[in-house]
Amino acid sequence: MSFPMTTTQTQLRLAKRMSRLGTETAFEVLVRARALERQGKNIIHLEIGEPDMDTPANVVEAGVDALRKGFTHYGPSAGLPELREAIAADVSSSRGIKVSADEVVVVPGGKPIIFFTILALVEEGDEVIYPNPGFPIYESMINFLGAKAVPILLREERDFRLDVNELAGLITDRTKLIILNSPQNPTGGIITKKDVEDIAAAIGDRDIMVMSDEIYSRLMFEGEPYSIASIDGFRDRTIILDGFSKTYSMTGWRLGYGVMRSDLAVHIARLMTNSISCTATFTQMAGIDAGDIAGITTTINDATTSLTANGNNADLYTVAIDTTIGAVASNLPSQAPVSAKLRALVQRNDLAVQYAPVPSGAGNSSTVAGLT
Repeated sequence: MSFPMTTTQTQLRLAKRMSRLGTETAFEVLVRARALERQGKNIIHLEIGEPDMDTPANVVEAGVDALRKGFTHYGPSAGLPELREAIAADVSSSRGIKVSADEVVVVPGGKPIIFFTILALVEEGDEVIYPNPGFPIYESMINFLGAKAVPILLREERDFRLDVNELAGLITDRTKLIILNSPQNPTGGIITKKDVEDIAAAIGDRDIMVMSDEIYSRLMFEGEPYSIASIDGFRDRTIILDGFSKTYSMTGWRLGYGVMRSDLAVHIARLMTNSISCTATFTQMAGIDAGDIAGITTTINDATTSLTANGNNADLYTVAIDTTIGAVASNLPSQAPVSAKLRALVQRNDLAVQYAPVPSGAGNSSTVAGLT
């Protein structure tokens, strides 16, 4: 039997859910920035949330050594046991809670924890409260999975801390998950210990889970981070999202993790099995070296020294610009001064801006660098 040949191109018919999928436009700006760099232009990158230094040499060497030793094969979906144990020990120490290795799931970057958490816990029509302005993938994943995205507004006059009373008013019988992020992306706002305690009180004993995105928790110039997982009654209701990208400047390695109750960790690991299989084993071995409890202080101090550029004499205030709402915020709890010129520049939709006071003794001028 013969069949007639057709030259008609098949129409692409995407599933309806694809119309609800957002994106992270910072990557689009990054492509443009790289193109300008190839033309020889000097670009200050504020589009992608990453430190402006390379991965520490000891971490790079650990990754290379792992490759040479044969860490080029599949690993457990939840992560290598030795890395999970190291993460559990570190989180136990830094958050003041008891964490075991079976409560840790290692993933390639932070986004899988966002996606898997919503996928595992939220049904269509459920409500998820998330910070706005905020990391765009929160809203994207909520909408993609058919839930209702409920924004909690972060306002400049509050130093981009959420209003707990407003949060309490947003909680309904349909609320299934609340997303917290501190230090916050993109504003740099900090949720204080008192705020966290008040948030916990507002949630009360209702059956609501919390995803606490703490990926920037070690890049604070003032104060100490405080996790809602540390509050009595919230340990089992909290999923901590953290990773190696920001603290150790390992964004390209794709190494993150979630810390959660063990019965949820089993299901998050199963989602890993069904999607990504596992996180690259050689990157996990590099992560063990980066997060070595014995050497963690030295590594972080080295990173902090680089980030602060010789301490108080050259403090760098990075200004995050959300061109959609025209918000301007520094990444410190106290606002960096923002000139009228900068406020005017923020209205331009294709602009990435950095504001940096010059070192003391170098005059009163400041530089605003833009990408157009």
